[in-house]
Amino acid sequence: MLFNSSPKSITAKIASFWKPFQSFVFWNSVASIGILGNFNAIAQENAATRKLNSEQSKPVVTRNSGDTAVVMPDLNASDWTILFNGKDLTGWIQKNGWANYRIVDDTIQGTTNTKSPNSFLCTAESYGDFEFAVEVKCDPQLNSGIQTRSASDPARENGHVFGPQIEIATEVSGYIYGEATGRGWLSPTHEPHDKFKNDQWNQYIIRASGKRLQTWINGNLIEDITDPIGAESGFIGLQVHSIKPTDGPYKVQWRNIRIRKL
Repeated sequence: MLFNSSPKSITAKIASFWKPFQSFVFWNSVASIGILGNFNAIAQENAATRKLNSEQSKPVVTRNSGDTAVVMPDLNASDWTILFNGKDLTGWIQKNGWANYRIVDDTIQGTTNTKSPNSFLCTAESYGDFEFAVEVKCDPQLNSGIQTRSASDPARENGHVFGPQIEIATEVSGYIYGEATGRGWLSPTHEPHDKFKNDQWNQYIIRASGKRLQTWINGNLIEDITDPIGAESGFIGLQVHSIKPTDGPYKVQWRNIRIRKL
């Protein structure tokens, strides 16, 4: 019997008894590690494949940089329609926030309001294919924008606005952002430029035709993209961006607002 043996003999017998099990445990552990490693490798490969497939399945916004025949809309054409009469806000509806929009010297002046979310003064009418022109002056500290073909959700924040936004933001002005769409920048890139002049009036022109959106600032083509899932109609909105409680007040101004349906 084991317990009637000497300590040395007991140790030898335990070692002899344990050795087969030790080998069994060792090699099964090795096998388990190998299997788990394979499972992990397979899982990582599948995750990478799913991510790649997801990226490939996303609609790609393309920049039409090779089109040399782009012509800026003719501001002297006779078929432009005035959208702002210089006296009141007839034809416009405020949505989303409570920034202050008022008429000052034949301009629409938007002023930030502490604790307000982004505010938008929107056309009552929706537009499909069009050319839009406006002059803009914006405080350099404020980020603003022009919504095109946009919509709103009445159940959120007094009509939460979403859609393509033409940026009014100094060095990235004229590029296109997907406001509240979850898509981020629609412009594939947005390299800084100097076409927008701070503390001056800047001429913005926007053309929306089919899935194509084009923007000009002060006669310079800034953006020209094709968005395969972009809305083909919606309202136009003038944004006053939200600010931190300790900032502002800041203002942005618009004048000579007009549109030409295509």
